[in-house]
Amino acid sequence: EVQLVESGGGLVQPGGSLRLSCAASGFAFSAYAMTWVRQVPGKGLEWVSTISYGGYSTTYSDSVKGRFTISRDNAKNTVYLQMNSLKPDDTAVYSCVKGRDVLGTRGQGTQVTVSS
Repeated sequence: EVQLVESGGGLVQPGGSLRLSCAASGFAFSAYAMTWVRQVPGKGLEWVSTISYGGYSTTYSDSVKGRFTISRDNAKNTVYLQMNSLKPDDTAVYSCVKGRDVLGTRGQGTQVTVSS
C-alpha cells in the first residue's frame, strides 16, 4: 500500500521559512518522480514543484520559483520542500504526490499558514 506522510507545516510570519518533508513507503520510491501540490479550501489543486526520480531535474511554478527548493533523499525515501521568503498567498495545505500527475496518489497534507 502506497503511503505518503507529510510533516513540517505550521504558522510562520511573512518572510519566514519552513521545510516540509514527505516520507514515502509501499512503492519503489527511487523509481518515481515526486511532486508537491497545494490547495486552498474552495479552490483547486495547484502544482508547486516536481523532482525527477534521480533528483537531477527540478521544475517550479512561476509563483514559487526562486523561493522554494525541492529535493529528495532516495536512501530515506523522503522528498523535501524548502520554502523561503514565504508570503501570505503561500497559505495552503501542502501535499506530496507520487509521480508527475497532480491527481495521482497523495498524502493527507500539512497546513502552512503565513500570517503576521
